[in-house]
Amino acid sequence: MLYLGSDHGGLPLKEAVKELLDKRGIAFEDCGTYNGDSVDYPDFGEKVARGVSNGVAEKGLLFCGTGIGMSIVANKFPHVRAALATDVYMARMAKEHNNANILVLGGRVLDREKAKRMVAAWIDATFEGGRHQERLNKIEALERELCGMK
Repeated sequence: MLYLGSDHGGLPLKEAVKELLDKRGIAFEDCGTYNGDSVDYPDFGEKVARGVSNGVAEKGLLFCGTGIGMSIVANKFPHVRAALATDVYMARMAKEHNNANILVLGGRVLDREKAKRMVAAWIDATFEGGRHQERLNKIEALERELCGMK
């Protein structure tokens, strides 16, 4: 399951990406927001990141004006590797090298077609493992130490 969330600044991009997901037959849950009223991005970033952190959702997509705020929120959660991307290459590398389980996009800095290409590249990419897994292991060790996790 893929969770999606946005604030008002990311809503149009989220709606465009939902079209892509529907077309590809990818199951998702839209965690809001659902209209253009001004809202606080942490509320929706939390819903998606908590779902990924707890394993309820395998992956997530977050959208806000620039993507910066959602990235900050999502990366507070254990087991979340949220990557802010601005082009197709970054989206693909987020998965191939960092095994990002949340992709974050900025609704005010990306057009809809580019965002769809980025999401497709991220979904289609495969984590390469190897030396990249070793680096993720170091990040996970830091997470355990700093969050008091075992």
